[in-house]
Amino acid sequence: MSTKRVLFTAARHLSAAVLIASSLASVAYAQSSPPSNKEALQGLQEMKIAFDITTGNPKSLLGRLTVIDLTRKQLLADGVEPHFVIAMRGDASYFAQSDLSKLKPEDREMGEKIAAKLKELRGAKGIDNLVQCAVSLPPRKLSPEGVMSDVKVVGNGWITLVSYQQKGYSYIVP
Repeated sequence: MSTKRVLFTAARHLSAAVLIASSLASVAYAQSSPPSNKEALQGLQEMKIAFDITTGNPKSLLGRLTVIDLTRKQLLADGVEPHFVIAMRGDASYFAQSDLSKLKPEDREMGEKIAAKLKELRGAKGIDNLVQCAVSLPPRKLSPEGVMSDVKVVGNGWITLVSYQQKGYSYIVP
């Protein structure tokens, strides 16, 4: 048998093996159950989390708030009562303002989306508090009076976060 013919036959067998293997993998994946948090949540009635939000990147900030909301919804769906505190500090402070003119012009559209998300979260089941650190405001030429009404201004975000930890909240920096 020629070398070309041997290589062609070997390639055909290899292709068939790959096709069979991928088909079996697809069937196995289709038969497995979707990802679940049931095992991790077993025995839990509630989950307390204090999120420390500091990013000034509007796309990242909106993404983090969206995942926090997704986490809240997943806990509710799994029968676990969420208790979330979202604490904004640092450059995230720009996006807690009611006056979006304080934002760079290119960030204002995302700023509107972030404001809408914060308003949505404020009224959502499982959100215990949305807070803004007052210490972060003056260095950014922002004032407590400029913070949107859906976000409560606290004296010091670190004190607030540690207080919530002392009350049983887990600390997460997303």
